Amino acid sequence: MCELLAMSANVPTDIVFSFTGLAERGGVTGPHIDGWGITFYEGKGSRTFKDAKPSSESHIAQLIKSYPIKSETVVSHIRQANRGGVSLENTHPFTRELWGRYWTYAHNGQLSNYEEKFVTRRFKAVGDTDSEQAFCWIMDKVVHRFGDVAPQSMSDVFAYIATLADEIRELGVFNMILSDGNDLMFYCSNNLSYITRKAPFGKAKLIDTDVVIDFKKETTPNDVVTVIATRPLTDNEDWYILKPGEWKVFRKGILMFGSESL
Repeated sequence: MCELLAMSANVPTDIVFSFTGLAERGGVTGPHIDGWGITFYEGKGSRTFKDAKPSSESHIAQLIKSYPIKSETVVSHIRQANRGGVSLENTHPFTRELWGRYWTYAHNGQLSNYEEKFVTRRFKAVGDTDSEQAFCWIMDKVVHRFGDVAPQSMSDVFAYIATLADEIRELGVFNMILSDGNDLMFYCSNNLSYITRKAPFGKAKLIDTDVVIDFKKETTPNDVVTVIATRPLTDNEDWYILKPGEWKVFRKGILMFGSESL
């Protein structure tokens, strides 16, 4: 299956260290060779890089590993295809506009018997993956429930999306990351973990390649950075492992609400 990576931070932060570890799983330490993608938010705008080649071989991925693009919210994905061919249109993350913001989504897992359920009106899939069709269905249901104007309470929106994720999980494995650029939501079906780094910062060592970073030299005492990944990326830090059906929403690196707070 695919692997996910995301970040929520209170200051513009690069994800070079974490992405370096993830990219190794795209053909070196993992079998996820069917493409990769990453989206960086900057204000209301976003920039997305995708490649249908393995992340371990991609020149575009090498750019991401060497050029520190600063962002407060990042969503990334490396793909092991099961539904849909290996092509750029089937490469995550997927993006749609809603309420004047770009929503970005990535999925890890495989769904079955979903065609009749994922019938949509406003949002249509470009590729032929179960992942993108699930995303379009979620967005369609959100518009139907809340209308064309964003509600004042986004907590209601994400709580509703969690109920939709519960429905999708009945069709198979559905680990999901979703963001509107402000909030970052993640939902666990079977494998998802996260870590929040804040002062006092220390050193971290990647599992997949021999890279160590001293965050104390790269941060200020006020920085808060939360990283989400399918599997922990470092072997000397305590990652929180989510339970099946558990979901959380972070903003600027801080936990806002989730399945245990509602």
